[in-house]
Amino acid sequence: MNYLAILAAAIAAFAFGGAYYGLLGKPWMKAARINPDQVHMSPAPFISSFIAELVMAWVLAGIIGHLGTGQVTVWNGLVSGAFVWLGFMATTIAVNHRYQGFGWYLTLIDAGHWLGVALIMGAVIGWFGV
Repeated sequence: MNYLAILAAAIAAFAFGGAYYGLLGKPWMKAARINPDQVHMSPAPFISSFIAELVMAWVLAGIIGHLGTGQVTVWNGLVSGAFVWLGFMATTIAVNHRYQGFGWYLTLIDAGHWLGVALIMGAVIGWFGV
């Protein structure tokens, strides 16, 4: 495993999440039924997010690495990220949001974030190599 690729992918994905929810924070809070006046920011969710993104990048690097010699490319990283997103991330979010009683708008916002994360991670890992 290329641990520099994994770290770079996690950092890039985390930065993307900050920018993404920085732009969509208000619509996200409305869709998630969160009162902005009652939000108390703690570092704990950010730490958990980064650790989870390190694990995601490590697993995605393993998946991309299994494509074989000469197959670890930016394109194959993007395709692998897209498949992982569609097969696991988007479907899990959709199911969880349905059971939690949230609308499709929240699902679209959250799934869009995770699509960006998966594509960024796949591209970075494909670029750095495994």
